[in-house]
Order: sequence, then structure tokens, then C-alpha cells
Amino acid sequence: MGQKLRAALPAVLAAAVLGLALWYGSYYTTILVWELRKLVAWLAAPLLLAAAIGVPWALVKAVRRWRTRDAKPGGGSEVADWVAGLGCVVGVAGLALAIWWLVYGSYLQDRAYMHGVQVVTEAVPEMTPRAPYLVGKAQSAPHLGDVTGEISDVTYLPDSDRFATLVERRGWLSGYETALVQYVPLGTNSRTQQRCSFDTEQADARISGWFSHNLGRKISAKQRGVRFSAGDVYVVCDGETPTVVVPLKRQTGFLVVTERPAGVALYNGRTGEVKIATNTAGVPGPTYPLSLASRQREATTAVGSFADWWADRGGWDASEDGTNAGNEADFTLQYRDGSGRSAYVTPLTPQGEASSVVAVSTVPARQSGGGLAPMTIHRLDPVWSSPKALVALIKAEYRDVCCYNDDQVFEVIPTGGSNWTSTIGSEQNVRYRVEGRGQVDGRDATCLKDANGELIRCAYAAPGSPEEKELQRREQEKQKQKDQNPGGPAAGDLTGYTPDQLAELQKRLSEEITRRLKGG
Repeated sequence: MGQKLRAALPAVLAAAVLGLALWYGSYYTTILVWELRKLVAWLAAPLLLAAAIGVPWALVKAVRRWRTRDAKPGGGSEVADWVAGLGCVVGVAGLALAIWWLVYGSYLQDRAYMHGVQVVTEAVPEMTPRAPYLVGKAQSAPHLGDVTGEISDVTYLPDSDRFATLVERRGWLSGYETALVQYVPLGTNSRTQQRCSFDTEQADARISGWFSHNLGRKISAKQRGVRFSAGDVYVVCDGETPTVVVPLKRQTGFLVVTERPAGVALYNGRTGEVKIATNTAGVPGPTYPLSLASRQREATTAVGSFADWWADRGGWDASEDGTNAGNEADFTLQYRDGSGRSAYVTPLTPQGEASSVVAVSTVPARQSGGGLAPMTIHRLDPVWSSPKALVALIKAEYRDVCCYNDDQVFEVIPTGGSNWTSTIGSEQNVRYRVEGRGQVDGRDATCLKDANGELIRCAYAAPGSPEEKELQRREQEKQKQKDQNPGGPAAGDLTGYTPDQLAELQKRLSEEITRRLKGG
């Protein structure tokens, strides 16, 4: 007995050392546990199959051993044959069950993410337009000054209407260098920037850093069992102090494993301290993980039965026809009611080849509690044309303002009701916005406004609509001015024309040039 203990002692010590190393390495332990829990659902069916085959096989072996010990020749052969046949039947049934579970388990996972989803016919709540994401991203680099690092993330902060840029410091054993929070307005040139720098000696960690410079390792040391997605991380400036906000996630379930929000980790860019906050009410920015909201949206394919899910007959996809390249889905927008609430908003198309936008999903952008955020899918009536068709319509109806030089059409986004909004300009200057309702051939399809939202003209103003009344009022003012000043501006003098008159003059000039070119 003593010899056996002495022989087993090295193995026991090695196991203890390995266990202590894994326990101390909280970062890798968390990753290992997360991946193993994901595998449980996949391993459950093969293990069930092995049990279904192994148990009858063991019974057959036991019966055969009992038969050989029996004094009577041939004793127990009928029982052995019966058990062997039963084992074959159970094995085939177990194999079928394993294959079925591997498929049905994915459906159950989508159904778990569909918990609390509401499909309604109510109009989309009114949303506040913002500068396009590509514009905010393009204006980050010119305003970084003498920073030598690389931009790792640009996030829109809806509560403050700012774009936050996080810059990594060069070097594989380094953290972040600086943060830039800038206001990129739609209609004015009063851009403001705020820079707050990291203390590269005290705060030298970053996402996916090496060794002790790994921010994920510091977070796991504070709280085990939580992980995050790099795309959810953003930065804010509290005066001169940058704070990296890391929305956290936890796992739940056994055979059907899903993720839930777990608060945020706050990394102080001056001291390098990490704090875990489960109550995110006082944390600025979109604290609900964007990756989790995207997963909930993708799970809408399980809105119907298993047969519909298997045949891709149910649910919706994000509209991805290339129009909103760089930011295809989950637009972070603020509600227009002044409540300060914000949401991830996504135009949805049906499964299949259809590209019409038939619904809009909204998910709160701020975490509240430890469960999934409620997702609401608003069915549209009438449905929209595809974003690509809407962009083509804008280019056709407003050729005098779009698109020449470097101008382009940015982001067709839902802004409430059946309305959509798009912006026209360059990455450095947004000049116009186009607002529309319904299909491209609708009676009140689109109206052109300046970047501040002042109406310029409509492709067609429906009778009785606010746009028609505003245009009539302007026409009356023009006629009144003409009656008061019959001579009007001197020939060749454009300073006396209003912006609307100049736009109309440019439109007529473009149409006349086009007519003459076509006429040879």
C-alpha cells in the first residue's frame, strides 16, 4: 500500500500544481470554462449516443460471461440474443437522437435569445438624426494631433452626441495612448474636440495586450466568470482622465448556453485601476453590449416553428445591400422625446432574396438589470424600398446637390414612424439631409433639407402635408418680397438672392444644360 501511495504521489502533486496554476490564471481559467460550457451542448448528444450503445453492450458481455459459467450447455443464450438485439435498436435510436439534438439545440439557443421579443405593428418611435458614423470616423485622424498610435475603436456616444476614439500606443508591450471625444454636428461647423491622455506608466494595459499588459487579465483578476467582446469596448473622458468602458457578459444555462449582460469594467487611464460596476446608471455611453444586441437580432430567425427555422422561412435579416457600408446595422440613435434614452436601431429585410425593408428592430443601448434587453420589432406598413433603391432615388431627384466632387449619400437610417433619413456631403462636411416616407414611388417620397433640417424643396409634397404648407408659405413670402421690390436683384448680382432662390436657379440651370445636351 505504501509503495502505491509513493508511486501516485508525483501524479497527485502534478495535478495539484496544475490546479493551482489554473486557479491563479483566472484569465485562462475563464476562457477554458466558457469554451467547455459551449461544448457541453454539443457533447451531450454524442455522450448520450455512447451511453445508448455502451450500456447494452456491457449487458451483453455480462450475460455471455454468466452463460459460460452456467452448468447447462446453451444456458442464457436466448437472453443474450435478446439483449444484443435491444442494444442494436437502442444504438440506432441513440444515433438518430444525437443528430437531431445537434440541430435542434441550435434552434433552442436562438429561442432562448428570443425571450422577451415583441413583434408589433406600432410605429417606430421618433429618433434624432446624427452625423453618419463614417463621417465621425473619418474626422478622428485629422484631429489627433501629434499622436503616434493606431486607432483601435470609434464609438458613437448617444447621451452626449459625441464620437469617442480610442488610440492604442505602438509597441507590443504597451497599452493605450490617448482618447479623443469630438462633437460632429450635422448642420454647423462648430466642431469641438476633447483629448485626454493615458498615463503610459501606470495604465499600460489594453484589450488583447501581452502578458501583464492584457486588460482582460486585469478584469478576470477582479471578477471571474465574465468575458467581453472587443467591439463593445469604448472610451469616455472625465475631464483629463480617460476611462475605458468594457461591457461584460456572463454565461447562463447548461444544455442550452446563452449570454447575458454582467455590468461593466471601468479602466482608469491615469491610475490603471479596474473597477467592476453592476449598476451602470451613472456610466455614460452604450453600456449594453452591442454584440449581445446583434445576437438577439440574429436569433429572430427562430420566431416561428422549428420547421420554419430549418427551412429559413422565418425571421428577418439586417439590410445589407452595400448602401450603409461600414455601419450596416445596429445604428445607435437617441430618442427624440428628450428622455435621454437611446437604442440600437436596425432596418430588417425578410429571409430570402427580397431586399425591401419590412421591419425595424430596436434594442435599448443602456443596460438595465442582468437579463436580456427587451427587443421590439416594428412591422412597417407600407414597407420601404431597399436602401440601395432609396439612394438611387436621391441621386436622381436631387442631381443639383448630389453627387459631385467627393460628395456621397450616407446611411439610410430609420428616424421614427415610417420615416427614413439620409445625409449628403463628404466625410469632412455634411451639407444636406433627405427625409422620406414609404416607397420610392410614394406620393410624398422625399424632401431635401439643409443639414440643420430647414426645408429646401420636395420631390413631391402631398396635399395637406406639413411640407406643402411650408412650401406654400415660402412662395407667399417670395411673392410678397417681389411685390415690395419689383426690380429684384440687379442682373448678374447674386448677393440679393436667398439660399432657396440660388438652389432653384442652380436646379433650373442644370436641367437646361441637360436638355440641351440631349437635344444635341
